[in-house]
Amino acid sequence: MFLVFLILNVSHLLFLLKIFKMADLTQQQWSEQLEKDENSVILDVRTDAEFEEGYIPGAIQIDIYNGAEFLQQARQLDPQKNYYVYCRSGGRSGQACMLLNSIGIKNAFNLKGGIMEWEGETIN
Repeated sequence: MFLVFLILNVSHLLFLLKIFKMADLTQQQWSEQLEKDENSVILDVRTDAEFEEGYIPGAIQIDIYNGAEFLQQARQLDPQKNYYVYCRSGGRSGQACMLLNSIGIKNAFNLKGGIMEWEGETIN
């Protein structure tokens, strides 16, 4: 019984991944794709304190640790935009991309390694 449940959930996840675009991108892929994308939004999902330490120019911040508030603010985002998402090291932003996909945002791109490995411009 559990195996059937697991197979169905994996099949459902694979189906969703085909519909939605959640991708882990390297810094180079993320920045090159972002630069060419005229429909982009940079989304920082770190805490307020982390954001104040420095952020990628143009980023809007929604703290994923504030679960209900994160979802409320995420639902107000334009689902037609392409979201370039980052956090400190790439874990929370990966989760945020999946949450964005689950509420109908089709294109969410995770920055692997997060801002810790970011070599581009930051605002401090």
